[in-house]
Formats: sequence, C-alpha cells, structure tokens
Amino acid sequence: MFTNIALRTVLKSSTGVLRELSSATPVKPWTCNSALLTGPRVSCGSFAIPPAVRHYARGAKKKKTGPPSQLSDLPPTMLRMDYAAVPLAQTTDDLVKRLLSLELACHSDKLQLKKEQLVAKVQRDENDRDSVEVRVASLTARIRNYQEHLQKHHKDKANKRRMLMAIDRRKKLLKHLRLVRYDAFERVCEQLGITYTFPPEYYRRATRRWVAKKALCIKVFKEVQKQKAEKRLQMKKSIASTGTEAAKAQ
Repeated sequence: MFTNIALRTVLKSSTGVLRELSSATPVKPWTCNSALLTGPRVSCGSFAIPPAVRHYARGAKKKKTGPPSQLSDLPPTMLRMDYAAVPLAQTTDDLVKRLLSLELACHSDKLQLKKEQLVAKVQRDENDRDSVEVRVASLTARIRNYQEHLQKHHKDKANKRRMLMAIDRRKKLLKHLRLVRYDAFERVCEQLGITYTFPPEYYRRATRRWVAKKALCIKVFKEVQKQKAEKRLQMKKSIASTGTEAAKAQ
C-alpha cells in the first residue's frame, strides 16, 4: 500500500516538471530551404537528405546461339518410329496423323528416330544390330544429345560425367576398328562426321611437384654422366702412363 502511494507521488512530480519545461522552452518547427537541395548532400536541421538517384532499366540479355541441334533436320510431319511401319497410320485423317507425328512427340522419341537414322548409315546389313559400327553410331547420337543438354545446363555434373564416359567408350571402339578394318573406320568417320584425333603416347598431369622432381632427376642424371666421363678419362690417362713407364723400363 505504501509503495503504491510512493509511485503515484513520483509520477505526479515528474509530469509536473515536464509541463514546466515544455512551457518554458517552446519547440521550433522544422524548416528546410529548397535552395539548398541543389548540392550533392543537404543537411536541414539534424537531418541529411541524400541526392536523388535515377534507376534505369536493366538491358535485356542476349541469348546465346549455339550450334544447331541434331534433331533440327527431322521434319515435324514424319511419323514416329513405332507407327511408321503401320499401313493404317498412312491412310488415316490429318488429325490422327498429327497426333502420331513428331510434332507432338517427346524428346526421347525424336532421339530414338535420329539414332536409327545414324545406324542405317553405317550398318553392314539390315539385320546388323551389334557390330562396332552400330555401337559407334548409337554412342554418337547419345554424345551429341549430352552436348546440347550441357550447353543449356552447364552445371549438370552427372550428365557431363556420362558424356565423358560415352566419349571414352567410343574412342576405344574407333581405335579397335582402325586397327582391324581401316576402310570401315574411314567410312564411319565420314558418314557420322567424326574427327578422329590420335591419343598421345604418354600423358601425365603436370603438377608442380612432378615438374620439380623431373628437373631434379635430369640434373642428377647429367651430374652422374659428367662424373662417369671424368672417371673414364682418368682411367685412360692412367693406362697410358703405365704403358709409357713399361716401355721406358724395357
């Protein structure tokens, strides 16, 4: 009870002091001169007004135009591979043909058709499905599909790894075909548009440690060869001196 009375008296005294101070010192209204706004930064009273900043629209990004897709030469009116051999699909109306054509087909159907076209260029006969040439053609279609995908999604590490594995597999097949049947190797490279580059005889990643170690080994080898040459020269001189001494003794 006594604490509540004491708090009330303290609050009343503080409000009375604040009223007296406000009546004694009147507050000036805040004013700002418009002539001062021309400078780079203006301070009005206790406030600082920054200069006006103009925000311009960001320019449109230019779309990167890469090489044309391998599926661009497929006409949209061509039927899918599953319906190309069906005679009823050739005589049906235009609406059904459009549903069965490549215009409304998914990417995998187009890629499968392109793969069959590349295989037809290099296969030995109509029933050839497992020769080296056919495997090279199927790997080529898959590699080009990976390359087109990575141009748009360059951070896709998983598909990049699959593409590199397919390139290594095709390189081994082409190397074997070049050693066994060189005429078929030339025909496959010409029909599929492959540029074959010879692999280096020896390849090793040149790190700083490896370069320093190789330089040290070369330096030690030259020093050893120099010591051997000096040793051989000394032996020749010693043999010659012993021969002259024996001749003098006789």
